[in-house]
Amino acid sequence: MYYPLRFTSIYKETVWGGRSLALLGKSLPKSDNIAESWEISAHPSGVSIISNGVMAGMPLTEACRTLGHKLLGSAVADTRRFPLLIKFIDAHDDLSIQVHPDDHYAALHQQGETGKSEMWYVVAAQPGSRLIAGLKSGTTRDKLVTSLRLNTCLEHMYYLDVQAGDVINIPPGLVHAIGKGILLCEIQQNADTTFRLYDYNRLDNHNQPRPLHIEQALDVIQFDHPSAKLIRGLFFKEGSLIRRHLVLNRYFCVDELSLDGSCSFEHDGSRFSTMTIVDGSGIFSYELEQGHQITEQLFRGDSLLIPAAVRCWTVSGSLRWLSSKPALFSQDVERLNQRMRLEERHDSCFPPRESHVSPVEYAADQSCIALDPKPDSSLGD
Repeated sequence: MYYPLRFTSIYKETVWGGRSLALLGKSLPKSDNIAESWEISAHPSGVSIISNGVMAGMPLTEACRTLGHKLLGSAVADTRRFPLLIKFIDAHDDLSIQVHPDDHYAALHQQGETGKSEMWYVVAAQPGSRLIAGLKSGTTRDKLVTSLRLNTCLEHMYYLDVQAGDVINIPPGLVHAIGKGILLCEIQQNADTTFRLYDYNRLDNHNQPRPLHIEQALDVIQFDHPSAKLIRGLFFKEGSLIRRHLVLNRYFCVDELSLDGSCSFEHDGSRFSTMTIVDGSGIFSYELEQGHQITEQLFRGDSLLIPAAVRCWTVSGSLRWLSSKPALFSQDVERLNQRMRLEERHDSCFPPRESHVSPVEYAADQSCIALDPKPDSSLGD
């Protein structure tokens, strides 16, 4: 009963959407404004339905209740709530400028919701594409309020030029917006709370201004951490596989994996993992409990949820995918620290660092990985 789960895509229509999700092999509805494809979700705004195997037709929420730790993993405490939400986003036009709350604010003001931490991986981008990743240095609450009143708030936005493969981490409290011409994958907490700060004076499909949430946005913006940088990644070669560590926070960890050949993977039963194919194609092979060997094709745009009870599998082909899983933060940090210390001993080109700073923390300071929160100082050498 434990096998990689696929789901029927859930499409969301919005004024800024387009048709570019078709580039990922999606069979889109006829609308010209398809903005999002929710790939793996247990959020009430869009619950994924399993599309393969004996559980076809079952909502992900029900699968979590039925399979419990066999699906989610022994280290996932709450089997009633799937912790992640994975989606593709097509920005045919600029998205609204927005911000998300943290868990504390959401618990106080957004009944039934958590905060929202997310990361973006740019799948494709038209020349000149850019996104907003915070506020310019020196922007205060008063300055931002005045600019919103005068319709000049874009002067305070911090822009980043982007291309395919670029990555950015979006913690709660960071003002952000996807720019026109960008197709990306978003991996986030299982939440859907967005406070819209500015929307270019746009009208919705009913010719009405879209609602803004300026007071709530001002409440949660982290003015002392105004902007973010692109994440370069930490690269490790594992035979025919190149692993690029991208994000490690208290909620999830995300890697980009690039394969040209074949590579085996395994779970220890503590947590599930996901695959979202962003380029190329390949074969996914695993063994059922009865001993039968199963192979499935993988194509760009596919997403799989691999239950914790699926202990080993093999991927072959020429492809690139995003792998995500719930974070076991302290364990994940220490595991990566150990690997980086080994690399330091064998690679004289590894940048020097102060001994009281752990390798992972140093890499985060160099924008090689998004790390939140900072690890305990005891993790240094």
